[in-house]
Amino acid sequence: MPPWRPEAHARMAGLFQDDATDEDPPPPPDGPGLFGDALPEAPPPPVHAAAYRVLARKYRPTTFDDLIGQESMVRILRNAFAIGRVAHAFMLTGVRGVGKTTTARIIARALNCTGPDDTGGPTADPCGVCGNCLAILAEREPDVFEMDAASRTGVDDVREIIEVSRSRPMKIRTKVFIIDEIHMLSRQAFNALLKTLEEPPPHVKFVFATTEIRKVPITVLSRCQRFDLRRVRVSELHAHFARIAERESVAIEPAALDLIARAADGSVRDGLSMLDQAIAQAEGVISVGQVAEMLGQADRDAVFDLLEAVMGGKPAAALAITDRAYERGADLGTMLQDLLELLHTVTRLKSIPGLRDSAELPETERTRGAALADRLSVPVLARAWQMLLKGVGEVETAPDRRAAAEMVLIRLCHVSDIPSPGELVRRLSAGGSVAAAATVPNPPGGPHAVAGGGAAATPFGGGMSRAVANGAPLAEAVPLAEVGPLAQAAPLALAAPAGPVLGSFRDVAALVKDRREAMLHAHLLHSTHLVRFAPPVIELRTEPDAPRDLAPKLAALLSNATGARWTIALSTARGEPTLAEQGNTADAVRREEAADHPLIRAIMDAFPGARIDSVHDSGVDDYGLPNAPAIVPLGEPEMPDFAPPDAEFSDEYPWESDA
Repeated sequence: MPPWRPEAHARMAGLFQDDATDEDPPPPPDGPGLFGDALPEAPPPPVHAAAYRVLARKYRPTTFDDLIGQESMVRILRNAFAIGRVAHAFMLTGVRGVGKTTTARIIARALNCTGPDDTGGPTADPCGVCGNCLAILAEREPDVFEMDAASRTGVDDVREIIEVSRSRPMKIRTKVFIIDEIHMLSRQAFNALLKTLEEPPPHVKFVFATTEIRKVPITVLSRCQRFDLRRVRVSELHAHFARIAERESVAIEPAALDLIARAADGSVRDGLSMLDQAIAQAEGVISVGQVAEMLGQADRDAVFDLLEAVMGGKPAAALAITDRAYERGADLGTMLQDLLELLHTVTRLKSIPGLRDSAELPETERTRGAALADRLSVPVLARAWQMLLKGVGEVETAPDRRAAAEMVLIRLCHVSDIPSPGELVRRLSAGGSVAAAATVPNPPGGPHAVAGGGAAATPFGGGMSRAVANGAPLAEAVPLAEVGPLAQAAPLALAAPAGPVLGSFRDVAALVKDRREAMLHAHLLHSTHLVRFAPPVIELRTEPDAPRDLAPKLAALLSNATGARWTIALSTARGEPTLAEQGNTADAVRREEAADHPLIRAIMDAFPGARIDSVHDSGVDDYGLPNAPAIVPLGEPEMPDFAPPDAEFSDEYPWESDA
């Protein structure tokens, strides 16, 4: 007897149908039952639900009229099709979700549409019912190639496109190559594409799309017709989403649509994905609170409440708002960004009153935002902007985002009642307390004192001065007495017609600096004493640390710059202080004058520990010395007027007198 083999047993079992398992359904009976009972009814076949299409695909534009927010591009393309001047290559750029790939597919249908009667030519309004339109819409047309350059970046992929482009299309009129994210191609791939892109076959069109236009080589850009698809406005997104919600029989609050439109950041696809998610998770009317919770954001009213609490100096109220938002799952770092964006909107309303009647802004921002703009001054808004901008960066790097965000809000609350620099200066000028509030103009120009611990500024006597506390300007209104000239004035300037004007030794040092002779300039500044300046002769006394070739090197530089021969003589006379010493002396004088002013003394008393770090004067040059007066070039001598022809002759001299 042969041995038993399991594989043979399996084959034999199949012959007698005895390999059925409990999981297999029994075969239906061929006739009535053994006892004549009726046959059982077969179970109905399972019903497979149709695959759901997300809103971004379901409502993808199929014609140029369906595109929103791209009016300029649509107008140009329509005119190009109307006059038969369709380019062979297009470059579509813009942020994600604004319609780049969709536009490329519309162009492909427009180039190959034959109309309902199959006799039409290229048109800006593809019919959508002809065989070519239906095949391209269904993405089954073999002569419309779509390639994702993010996954196919090599030169072999481009060579494949070049090879395919040489043959004529099998059915449609024009082969269309759509390459998405083209900036991801390698340098070799771009180079391989250049020749075909410059001189393509007449039956080939290229449509490229990218979100990083700066990464595309200029050699490729110069061969394409470029269209920059802009971000879609919030109002346009709101209206578009409202139409889709109505067609989907979905009830959603307008404020919720506003929140989705803002979160989309100009991207139609992003906004439709959010709307899809909101429809899926809501029951009944979709509220703004549900959308805010879904997006992890605070609703707009909460952001307004937070801004009002912060600007009102109410830390308890501000932290209560953030606690409620945090419990709903909102990220406080994102809430600070929302606060920053709202602050920018309020500042725009403050600067452009006409925006209060603009339809671009929602009703909440036109009302509550305008009220905040009326209450807050531009300096206060600017200060809050800077603190929030810094705070957002702190939150991103902090180990505890919530704690960092709350510390930023607490700081904002505590600086809300600090008077602005102008208010502080006016109160101190009037002899009042530091806490007073008023506004004074900040005239430009002039010297200004810098205080380390705290300071302000006021009019002195001649120019203008600006005091600065801790590096931040407080006000501009403090003229300081002019510092007496410390450098020797030049007796006469020597200037070649096309060369620089050298009216003083400071001009010589400045010329050396402009010629980027750093070492020579440093020695002229710190190691050289001017004895006599009489161009083209300069007499100097140098310190021991000065290089030995200072004189010939300076003479050669001046001769090359002016075209005249200069002589640099070394002397043992004492001469003037160095330029650095003169600048330090002048700065000390300005400090003393600033410190002696009554208002500065009042500021120093109001802010214990404050000090004057430096005084900046717009009337001095780079060396801290008063600017030299302009040198007037010598002209023709002034001649007296001739006497009129009818004047009587007189032999008296005009300078003689009867005395």
